[in-house]
Amino acid sequence: MNSNKVMSLLGLAMRGGNLVSGEYQTMDAVKSGKAWLVIVSTDASENTKKHFRDKCEFYGVDFLEYGLMDELGHAIGKDSRSNLAICNEGLSNSIIKLLSAEAKDC
Repeated sequence: MNSNKVMSLLGLAMRGGNLVSGEYQTMDAVKSGKAWLVIVSTDASENTKKHFRDKCEFYGVDFLEYGLMDELGHAIGKDSRSNLAICNEGLSNSIIKLLSAEAKDC
């Protein structure tokens, strides 16, 4: 149930201009301090996960592994995406809250 809400929030963030996707754009948002949350798909390569996890830790950005590449891409109206950056504090907090509630339910 919460996964639908998360995907809806991702679409809302994209339409509102508060989301960037793609490796270069996501990394640029992290380095420039615009990103509040980075989401990397669970089916991304281990190298990609480590790369973003390390950069997020260094720059103090929240990091989550969630969804599949096709699901993330579909949620934002694009092709498959392995990583996304949310550039709005309120939206990122809402997504984190939903995913932590989902993890408690499991």
